[in-house]
Amino acid sequence: MAITPGVPDRKAGVTPPGEGGGFTLALLDRGAAALQQHAPLKGFDVYVVGFHCVKGEPDLQMEAHHYCKVVNGEVLQCVLFDGNTADANLIGIEYIVSERLFDSLPEDEQASWHPHNHEVFSGELVAPGLPIAVETELMGHLVNSYGKTWHTWHSTQMGSHPADPLPTGDPMLMWSFNREGEVDSALQQDRNRVMGTDPEPRKASRAKHLDRAHPQRGVRTMREDFTDTTPTPGVVDAEDGRP
Repeated sequence: MAITPGVPDRKAGVTPPGEGGGFTLALLDRGAAALQQHAPLKGFDVYVVGFHCVKGEPDLQMEAHHYCKVVNGEVLQCVLFDGNTADANLIGIEYIVSERLFDSLPEDEQASWHPHNHEVFSGELVAPGLPIAVETELMGHLVNSYGKTWHTWHSTQMGSHPADPLPTGDPMLMWSFNREGEVDSALQQDRNRVMGTDPEPRKASRAKHLDRAHPQRGVRTMREDFTDTTPTPGVVDAEDGRP
């Protein structure tokens, strides 16, 4: 069953290899459920789905299901999965901060944080299960924000790169898309078809936030890695003033 009622199931990637735990593990699970409160996991109830690519590797793209906790008015922390069902694989983490907090970071650290305005104004980032009007208000809080994302497991196929059966290799720093046409169309269309997340009404609804959009650092970071793309309204690079 999907975690969010009323949201279409999004199947996970690979099933990890390994044998069942048997009776001993079953008892351990039952004891943990009775004795442990899982306090750090409470509150991760903001659910959004978007797309990431590896920084500097435009062909390595994947869908990411974010379950986020609102820490305060300027910080969210998210755990990332490859689907929304009980067998989904944990694939990474993302921290989201406001523009003000991003500006307080050292310049060399800022290079690890990707901008979010394209994800908002393109309709690419979605909150399945929410009415468009409510989703629009949620996305308004992400305008001008930045994210730092590490993927530890590429559990679904990314272009010619096959799914990894286990989380191998070093964590990879992920990046955002910043122009229309950068996300692989097949990847995006498949998500939209299965989950019913048409971007067009979202673009129209979120346009109300355009007057609040500021130029962002990082918009141009992967600009030359893609071809046949077009600017997204509200998305401008802070350094060269170009979309």
